[in-house]
Amino acid sequence: MSGGLLVAGTTSDAGKSVLTAGICRWLRRQGVRVAPFKAQNMSNNSAVVVGPDGRGGEIGRAQAMQAAACGLPPDLRFNPVLLKPGSDRSSQVVLLGRAVDTITAGNFRTLRPRLATAAFEALAELRGEYDVVVCEGAGSPTEINLRDTDYTNMGLARHARLPTIVVGDIDRGGVFASMFGTLALLDAADQELVAGFVVNKFRGDLDLLRPGLDMLTRLTGRPTYGVLPWHVDLWLDAEDSLAYGRVLGRPAPPEGDEWLDVAVVRLPRISNATDVEALATEPGVRVRLTVEPAELAAADLVVLPGTKSTVADLDWLRRTGLAEIVHAHVAAGRPLLGICGGYQMLARGIDDEVESGRGHVAGLGLLPVEITFGAAKTVTRSVGTAFGSVPVEGYEIHHGYVSAADPAPEPLIRYPDGRLEGAAVGNLFGTHWHGAFTSDRFRRRFLTEVARLAGRHGFQVAPDTSFAAARERTLDILGDLVEEHLDTAALRRLVEQGPPAGLPFVPPGAPPPPRSPVPAGTGDPASESPPHVGRAGGTRQPGPPPGLETADQVRRPPQADRTEARRGEAGAVSLPADHHDLDVVADRLRDP
Repeated sequence: MSGGLLVAGTTSDAGKSVLTAGICRWLRRQGVRVAPFKAQNMSNNSAVVVGPDGRGGEIGRAQAMQAAACGLPPDLRFNPVLLKPGSDRSSQVVLLGRAVDTITAGNFRTLRPRLATAAFEALAELRGEYDVVVCEGAGSPTEINLRDTDYTNMGLARHARLPTIVVGDIDRGGVFASMFGTLALLDAADQELVAGFVVNKFRGDLDLLRPGLDMLTRLTGRPTYGVLPWHVDLWLDAEDSLAYGRVLGRPAPPEGDEWLDVAVVRLPRISNATDVEALATEPGVRVRLTVEPAELAAADLVVLPGTKSTVADLDWLRRTGLAEIVHAHVAAGRPLLGICGGYQMLARGIDDEVESGRGHVAGLGLLPVEITFGAAKTVTRSVGTAFGSVPVEGYEIHHGYVSAADPAPEPLIRYPDGRLEGAAVGNLFGTHWHGAFTSDRFRRRFLTEVARLAGRHGFQVAPDTSFAAARERTLDILGDLVEEHLDTAALRRLVEQGPPAGLPFVPPGAPPPPRSPVPAGTGDPASESPPHVGRAGGTRQPGPPPGLETADQVRRPPQADRTEARRGEAGAVSLPADHHDLDVVADRLRDP
């Protein structure tokens, strides 16, 4: 088997990452040498990969998870371009693992050729080494204002002739409109590559949904390859922290007779929020991402997580009054943990001419250290010991470092060469390391200490929780869902043979680029209500604008085995006068 596939989505968080991982796991089970790929990711959740030169580099966390689904170590080429937002207007550019620039709307077009070339070359190399490369798109392929610079969705598919499937999240509502609209706003050449759809996160009676899937096929000439059900245990390695909701995972009952409540401050520019997922795999540990003062005040452990903008998020912490809650929590003797940027916030002062350009600002003053930001970025995997001789592994991604300490705090972690990392002072803990809690023994020892400090004497850690096993279970669930709920025979043909010939064009297609505005009153028709321009470029009389053609005007595929029912019949489901009567609506949908 050989080929490729692009998994696009109607929106961010539609399920592209997990579907890509599930397909990768399914193919691996078939003995296929498969690799993941995402040309460009925009995320502050990253993983550290050791590059061919032995130095550390960054890729999106989702691609590291997809690599695990393939049974592969992560590779910098799996995500050649990573954009790490530092504000609403700029992002750090990580190219093949290294931070190389800062991107804004103003310089994107200048940087784009370099980024696209790197992405295309990485994909070509991977396709030469693996039987199949499963590519994940970014956001939506129908960002009509960005299509001319796209190299992550249909721009990638066009370049590499990748068959494309579009996944939509039915749990959000509007899945048929979003899938149809995603296709209908692509130009003809892009539409030729879109072979069908996948519905994600379905809860309910599939018989009720099936008529809608049939209508979508009649409207678009493209099948739905399957419907993936909602699964409560799919929450590890979330691409975006906003996808978590309120409580991470499904907490198992405690081993002892008390729960441990952990409140993680959802900072505006939170990064590597997946650090706390390992805590949530422990029975009796309830982990919340929150901005609610009451939830922070009631927590046994408060966590200040990583952030891409330490100083800006520290300002936010103060403006919202949450800094006062943090101080009160510590003053009450309950434990506080700072990770990377959160650890830096605990310092007396922060000298930052690199990330924020603000110079010296006051920290929370909870630890006797000073933080200085350097131009060089530390990106590395690390090992050490904590709590005496407990082994711990993690990774580091930071510009800031401890430049002064008086008195020097007791370290949380010791490197093998004797260097000290972080702080463990009474009820205060801090470290620059991410991923430390995936080390099972370290996680259990830390939670035991937290429970003691919080007075939760009835809490006991489970003796055998394995984070690695929990992650493998997640990947196996994804593979099972693909095998059980997708048409894998059709998916295999699609990967091997490419998009079917004769897929119909669904109007209106991509709109033309906007014309430069002309001041009103110049006499130019563009300054008034313009007439509508038809597909051939001529002027047509006012009427329904392009895209409001009747369904009969959508061109049909020529395949002889398709029904000859008129396209208009597919949309002819009328609601009863009392359209809140769901039984009547269901009857109409079953028999349009």
